[in-house]
Amino acid sequence: MLHRQSIALLAAIGLSGLMGTTPAMAHHSLAMFDMSKSVRLEGSIKRFDWTNPHSWIFLDVVGPGATTEQWTIELPSAGVLARDGWSKDYLRTGERVVLHVNPLKDGRRGGSLESFVPPSRRQSAP
Repeated sequence: MLHRQSIALLAAIGLSGLMGTTPAMAHHSLAMFDMSKSVRLEGSIKRFDWTNPHSWIFLDVVGPGATTEQWTIELPSAGVLARDGWSKDYLRTGERVVLHVNPLKDGRRGGSLESFVPPSRRQSAP
């Protein structure tokens, strides 16, 4: 009898583990982005949000007619970025950067970070 209870308990634990992964996988869908397109953006950092589950870059880009357009760029989580060498101070307000993004399908000014050219920074004297 104890053997059946152990099997039932293990099955319940396994099933609950599988159910717990489904929302996490669904959350990370890229369906809102056009992954077949890449847009090059050059602009200055308005704000960098070091957050979970996603970090964000708010980028001011000079658009047609010399008007400033704000783009909102989704990045991986702070933990993933940290493993790639980023920190909460990695991007500074006003810095100029070049980003390549997969744009939003609905045409709004936003996208998912595809690649990044980091800002060039002067190193201070020792």
